[in-house]
Amino acid sequence: MSGALRVGIVGLGVISRFYVKAFDELPDVELAAVCDLRADALAPFEGKVPTFADYRDMIAAGGLDAVVVNVPNDVHAQVCGDLIAAGLPVCVEKPLATRVEDGRELVRAAREKGVVLFTSFHRRYNDNVLDLIARVPAGAELRHVTVRYLEMIEEHAGDDHWYLDPERCGGGCVADNGPNAFDTVRQIVGEVTVTDSKVVRDAQGTDRQATVELRAESGATARVLLDWAYPGETKDVELTLADGTVLTADMLGGHDGFKTSLWHEYVGVLRDFASAVRAGEDRSHGGLAALELVADVYRREAEEAGAGGVSAAPHAGGGAR
Repeated sequence: MSGALRVGIVGLGVISRFYVKAFDELPDVELAAVCDLRADALAPFEGKVPTFADYRDMIAAGGLDAVVVNVPNDVHAQVCGDLIAAGLPVCVEKPLATRVEDGRELVRAAREKGVVLFTSFHRRYNDNVLDLIARVPAGAELRHVTVRYLEMIEEHAGDDHWYLDPERCGGGCVADNGPNAFDTVRQIVGEVTVTDSKVVRDAQGTDRQATVELRAESGATARVLLDWAYPGETKDVELTLADGTVLTADMLGGHDGFKTSLWHEYVGVLRDFASAVRAGEDRSHGGLAALELVADVYRREAEEAGAGGVSAAPHAGGGAR
């Protein structure tokens, strides 16, 4: 594929500004169209790139090589499915879908069509996490990983109030922050399975806190701590090696100001997506792997609640319905 990769964005919510800015850092990737239901969201782009109120009109207009999907979680499956059917490579914000069955179907469709399906895990490109991985001595045995993802969700949702609706979000902290944390664990130790989990829900039935224990094929263990009711923000990683050495990384370190770490991370997302599109790589596994772990946590919770004679609160990400 010669020339700049022409990329459209569907959904101009709170995260879209990081994608839009990332185009400025990548001369071989071009913002070629935007789509949103809201006229005020489209207004800044009028006269600069084609604008659309319906993503199906964007598809029909042509002129795109790939599309970033940044819509609410509950419509990921529909929008991504339609883009894949049209033969357009997709970069979708995590989670891949709210239901694990929908995620599996998207992966099947993308592979059948030969289209790149790429889930955006922005923390995968965090400079401090990458430095931490590089600091692990060659040949060292990793014993344990702890990832903490703690925040006050109302501060991070901004105008995207759908985050606070479990049906639209796919659940709470497990469904939305879990995928980023699980992907960080997988980035460090490879494939993992859930061995134990504890979920704490608020009075409205939304999972606000969770502790998830995982085990890698190597035997290394991991713990993911999630919190949507945390005063402030803490996002970090701790590695314990077999010889007792402890290495740490603060994802937010050196990035002063609210959400400032995301600027460089989304450059990484867009660069990696463009590389995958140009190479025609199958990158669908990561998004589905994270979604399977989310579903397993919710399934375990439902089973434990059922065994105790208590009905578990509904969670769209659980894949049980």
